[in-house]
Amino acid sequence: MTNQFPSSQIEGQKVLIVGGTSGIGLSAAIQAKAAGAEVTVLGSDPVRAAQVAAKHGLAGWLSADVTRPDTIDAALRNVAHVDHLVLLAGSFAVGKVLEADLVRLHRAFDERVWAAVHVLRALGERLAPNTSITFISGALGDRPNGYGTAVLAAASSAMESLARGLALELAPRRVNTLSPGPIDTTLLGKALGDGRDS
Repeated sequence: MTNQFPSSQIEGQKVLIVGGTSGIGLSAAIQAKAAGAEVTVLGSDPVRAAQVAAKHGLAGWLSADVTRPDTIDAALRNVAHVDHLVLLAGSFAVGKVLEADLVRLHRAFDERVWAAVHVLRALGERLAPNTSITFISGALGDRPNGYGTAVLAAASSAMESLARGLALELAPRRVNTLSPGPIDTTLLGKALGDGRDS
């Protein structure tokens, strides 16, 4: 894997990736470690998180249900300092508005917007004054499709608005949002099934 981070920028710095045990988050963790950062990943499954950290030689792992503030607080209690925070947690909570289970649709916002708020509040002043905070929105925010992605698209768009507001509230800490297109991960296939290629 190509190292995307110049070593001089993050070498020896502490990186926390929420949602870092698979997909984009895991790739970011591997690349940050290769650039010399001390990377900790947080995932929902403690067994997987431990396996990922051991396999890739990461500095540590944590586990929490990001829809529950109490588990976020418990997981982050012993994190002393964060230089770079990446928030990627979130399942592909899709379903058509007139048909889907509303609890499932709520997860789109709970796992993204509210999880980000809870993580930031839990860490508080342990975020370095020059911390970089990175959110993920996604192409759905601009281009929802007909496969039940309306609420997920709204949550993706909300991440961009949240980041713009937090950039002002949390300055001089930096807050940015990345918007990747569809990534061919197992999560995408599970969520969209036959609609994945569309």
